[in-house]
Amino acid sequence: MTEIVTAGILVIGDEILSGRTKDKNIGFIAEYLTNIGIDLKEVRVVSDDEPDIVAALDALRKRYTYVFTTGGIGPTHDDITADAVAKAFGVKIDHHPEVVARFQERFGADLNEARLRMARIPDGADLIQSATILAPGFKIDNVIVMAGVPTIMQAMMDIVAPKLKSGVRMLSDTVKANAREGDVGGPLRDIAKAHPDTIIGSYPFMDEQGKPNTNLVVRSRDQDKLNAAMEAVKAMLATINAPK
Repeated sequence: MTEIVTAGILVIGDEILSGRTKDKNIGFIAEYLTNIGIDLKEVRVVSDDEPDIVAALDALRKRYTYVFTTGGIGPTHDDITADAVAKAFGVKIDHHPEVVARFQERFGADLNEARLRMARIPDGADLIQSATILAPGFKIDNVIVMAGVPTIMQAMMDIVAPKLKSGVRMLSDTVKANAREGDVGGPLRDIAKAHPDTIIGSYPFMDEQGKPNTNLVVRSRDQDKLNAAMEAVKAMLATINAPK
């Protein structure tokens, strides 16, 4: 049986919870993981509070193959993600000599205590860095710690993704129902029950004429099973939409 690889996302930051900053990372990570065969199962958002971060991290890393965190690895006093990760794993945290050397080369006399905070890495973690990323993320066990700034986070995903194990990619197919969601709900439930190895979803929207419509999406890791379920969906729609 093919292994299912799963993931959770932990978004860290008071600025997200207050609404001051609008998250732009969840959707990117979700799509990225789907494309490499990793199922995103859960997203949590927590404040810049160490006990909350540790508790959420412990729950997620025990439940899923991987946990991706964003935010809290900058130079200010409330950037405490690295400390919280170290505490969750029960390891020490200190300035990483390789990162310090890069900072010394980059900042020279302007290298201060705040900037050095970004060089603090938990013991045993592998750096996520490149020539274009000044302050690195890191990976420790199944936890991948990344920046909250979208462009930097995206670069970190590109670096770490080839090192992750992945499962069979989820396939999908979509059909426009030309019907309201309430009209297809019952028959769709019966089809889903008859095709247990698929995931069938309905997504209402307003079409070009301003009328309520629904997209029906069938997903499966098996192309034949996806095709069979989609044929059943199309047959159901043909019946519903047939002239009365």
